[in-house]
Amino acid sequence: MTNLRIGEGYDVHRLKTGRPLVLGGVIVPYELGLDGHSDADVLVHAIMDALCGASKLGDIGKLFPDTDPRYAGISSIYLLKQISETLRERGFLIINIDATLVAQAPKVAPYRQQMEENIAAALGIDVGQVNIKATTEERLGFTGDGSGMAAKAVVLLEKQ
Repeated sequence: MTNLRIGEGYDVHRLKTGRPLVLGGVIVPYELGLDGHSDADVLVHAIMDALCGASKLGDIGKLFPDTDPRYAGISSIYLLKQISETLRERGFLIINIDATLVAQAPKVAPYRQQMEENIAAALGIDVGQVNIKATTEERLGFTGDGSGMAAKAVVLLEKQ
């Protein structure tokens, strides 16, 4: 009998001036960046929370608290690698990841392949196991008015 585990993740960050916009480990050219203690990569944060949920690690706030100065400005891709190592140590295999970025702007289609490659490389999995989508909310809510971005992710793990 296989032991499949599903995890769901969600993250949101406010947009502000003076910070780079980092999504899926890619610096996306844009006049605003995401506000946060780390690099605020909302897409990677949602994926990390989904992985943590499926493996019962808690959440990224528990593992990497924003009150800890060690994580100030840290790369979310680096943190994703740490979660990947923990998953392997605990006998989890990543089957697939499906994530959605929710933002009115900028358009991220030109960067999606690189985001998928960055995430797959950080997790030590095939890029075919990672799917990144993007959508707007038709100018509704904080993501639609351009004041923030959100991301959702679903993962499937197998416990060995």
